[in-house]
Amino acid sequence: MDILLIAISVLLLLLGMAGCLLPVIPGPPISYLALLIISFTRFAHFSTDFLVIMAIIAAFVTVIDFFVPVWTTKKFGGSVYGMWGAGIGIFAGIFFLPPLGLIIGPLAGAIIGELIKGSDTGKAIIAGLGSFAGFLLGVGLKLIVSITITIYFVREVFGGA
Repeated sequence: MDILLIAISVLLLLLGMAGCLLPVIPGPPISYLALLIISFTRFAHFSTDFLVIMAIIAAFVTVIDFFVPVWTTKKFGGSVYGMWGAGIGIFAGIFFLPPLGLIIGPLAGAIIGELIKGSDTGKAIIAGLGSFAGFLLGVGLKLIVSITITIYFVREVFGGA
């Protein structure tokens, strides 16, 4: 049974990493679920405090990820149109130009949104860069948490704590 739980956990870790890049999959919570599952095996011995802290961190980063692109778009002078454009661009990029679309989509979407609003081209490009910076920051934060969870997982299960 332990081997099955470890196999499921490894799949969840991989899905969690993918979720750090794909906005429709909550990466850190899925990675955390892997830790939770292996804590029920004989291979892992995490304290309750550790599991609670990791759950809070995974939830916090997931929630923050929704606000970071909005914040950076505003900081770079973008409007609601740019923010909506960036969000639409993420999804369009996933479907029409994967995986490069994850990078180009939010940038192009924010620029197009600002141009629709009537902003001049320079302001639209700067707002697009703000949205892109927010997207990258969010991905980076989620990756840090998911990689940290993966390190604890590997160390505990394969390191023989």
